[in-house]
Amino acid sequence: MKKSLHILNRLSFGLRPGDIEQIQSMGIDAYIQSQLSPESIPESPQITRQLDQWRTLKLTPIQLLRQYKPRHKEQRSEEERQQARQKARQPLQQAIQARLLRAIASRRQLQEVMVDFWFNHFNVFAKKGEIQFWVGVYEQQAIRPYSLGHFRDLLAATVHHPAMLVYLDNWRNTAPNSPGAKGQFRGINENYARELMELHTLGVDGGYTQDDVIALAHILTGWGFDLDGNKGDSNGFYFDSNRHDYSDKVLLGQRIKGNGVAEVEQAIDSLASHPATARYISYKLAQYFVADEPPSGLVKGLAKEFLQTEGNIRAVLKTLFQSPEFLQANNYGRKFKTPYHYIISAVRATGTKEPNLTRISGMLNQLSMPLYNCSTPEGYKNIQEAWLSPDAMLRRVSLATTIAQGGLNDNKSVEASQLLNTLGDSISAQTKQEIENSPEKLRAALILGSPDLMYR
Repeated sequence: MKKSLHILNRLSFGLRPGDIEQIQSMGIDAYIQSQLSPESIPESPQITRQLDQWRTLKLTPIQLLRQYKPRHKEQRSEEERQQARQKARQPLQQAIQARLLRAIASRRQLQEVMVDFWFNHFNVFAKKGEIQFWVGVYEQQAIRPYSLGHFRDLLAATVHHPAMLVYLDNWRNTAPNSPGAKGQFRGINENYARELMELHTLGVDGGYTQDDVIALAHILTGWGFDLDGNKGDSNGFYFDSNRHDYSDKVLLGQRIKGNGVAEVEQAIDSLASHPATARYISYKLAQYFVADEPPSGLVKGLAKEFLQTEGNIRAVLKTLFQSPEFLQANNYGRKFKTPYHYIISAVRATGTKEPNLTRISGMLNQLSMPLYNCSTPEGYKNIQEAWLSPDAMLRRVSLATTIAQGGLNDNKSVEASQLLNTLGDSISAQTKQEIENSPEKLRAALILGSPDLMYR
């Protein structure tokens, strides 16, 4: 039973009613295999219906700007300006609702866990420029389709996306002596090149030098987008050859001939297949799924699998889930939940069928983890040190009380007996004893605010 609970707590956002019975019926190995192949799991009709209602998720970045970005010249009255501002908020609001709905209710839980993981890894900040219109489509186009695929494809999708190019300023990156070096396109911007190596691929100790940063920045010159939608691809990505440095470069000891778009593709190949990238990604996956300080032997094994399978994320995760380190009993229930993971797990435990997604988003704001609003490129941390404090725990307990009292479901109180049935042996004997000694109306809040719910 404890092994089943461990698998559910690590491969999903927490137990929902019936999850324990499902994994016992399927068997642990079959459950893991199904979660590694989300396309084999039919999505719930509820999710499909609701996602269909959020039309912004189906639009391209260019379409989103044309339809939702306010154009002040067309708005004459204060009422028209107010309506335009309200409409401009819809893409971000719908992106938040879609992410929360999927995390809470999707049967493809591992995919949702990996979307959260990879979005943090390739973080963009919703409050910078046009990104407020694009976070949902960035997740839809650049993260979600590749969350269990090959790392190279995932990396390339983010490198091409306008949201990333705006966030890390590469859309302005221009060869100083190129024909297009004028106006706001005046010179080299190293920001994206540095983060691409430090945070997205090799890691801060990945062996690259400042010369490599400069070389990659020159490789990425002209790599941007066309917001008018007259050039480039359907998503707005556009390579401006007039702003590119066509000289030969040397990146990580490898000579790259100056030939435009192909230079970036060659750089992506080199970064995605580099041993330092394999180690760095393996470390982050082991830290997310096993322990804040993951065993070095596990990281080495995952890195080996990463290189042998050319960055097959599904294969690396399968190796991780079968490893002795992952299955070691003293790791059970020892990973402290981020605010996102905690709130989602609490809502899932209640079995609420139509939770108030706007209120859930507000709860994440209260816990200092607003969705899509991490301003720094490394994304939100997933270790205990970042989130455990007396103030944070008081806030969680307060929100647990709100959820227990039906604050997410038209004030319909949650029953403690239902929670105990759902969570099973993940609630300790000590917590159960304290619950039994407490008034009935406090029991659900005590369960949701207990130490048992703070860890996974």
